[in-house]
Amino acid sequence: MTVMLQISDTHFGTERPVAMTALRELCLAQRPDLLLVTGDVTQRARAAEFAAAKDYFDSLPVPNRLVLPGNHDIPLFDVLTRVFAPYRRYARAFGRALEGEFVREDVLLLSLNTTRRWRHVHGELSDAQIRRVASRMAQATPGQLRLVAVHQPVAAVTPEDVANLLRGHERAIPVWAAAGVDAVLGGHIHLPYVVPLHAAWPQLARPVWAVQAGTALSHRLRNGIGNSVNLIYAGPAPRVERWDLHEEVGRFVQVEVTDLHPPREAGAAPGA
Repeated sequence: MTVMLQISDTHFGTERPVAMTALRELCLAQRPDLLLVTGDVTQRARAAEFAAAKDYFDSLPVPNRLVLPGNHDIPLFDVLTRVFAPYRRYARAFGRALEGEFVREDVLLLSLNTTRRWRHVHGELSDAQIRRVASRMAQATPGQLRLVAVHQPVAAVTPEDVANLLRGHERAIPVWAAAGVDAVLGGHIHLPYVVPLHAAWPQLARPVWAVQAGTALSHRLRNGIGNSVNLIYAGPAPRVERWDLHEEVGRFVQVEVTDLHPPREAGAAPGA
């Protein structure tokens, strides 16, 4: 059974030492197979912030890592860099690849870069990205949990977050559902939740979930919710566990568990 630790919006430059220590202890206790960082690694895309993030991620006892950029990881005030080399500092820390995949017998996870240098906050999906995900997911085996990681959310639970929704998600979700996607993972709004997209879109070919992570390390908290991360389990009983930082004891504790859906039957078609 593969275990993935999703953290988001670390915003290095605003990180909290107590959360950093607690997250390292969580990794030691739970031993996840993958560290997935769903964007906004830094606060202002400064070289020192990227270096600090890399050093910290390197210190975590997790064998695999997948990091995608968020809108804060593109320089805001350095206009020339934003226009001509927006990902240069990110690449120095984490490599030039802005998208990637993680494959195990029981999981297929694709990460997409939804930032655009011409957008300050909002994210966007291209038609090419939508098609590429659908094509790759259609190649998955019946036993694989099929996940897509982006930065901005594809579902909002508060009126103020409707404006933060990922541009193009309305086109993507039906296509991805037909290709067998199980969940879309995101961050950006510092608000953790898991909601069924098929409840709002009953026409979807199969159940699809939106899985949002809060801010893992930053003091930029929201709605009274502390630092928060997700543990995502593949295998025969896929689920998402939300873990929040308990300030009094200085460690992350499990506060919620969401079962995703019954496991696929061997030989099931992608949309089954």
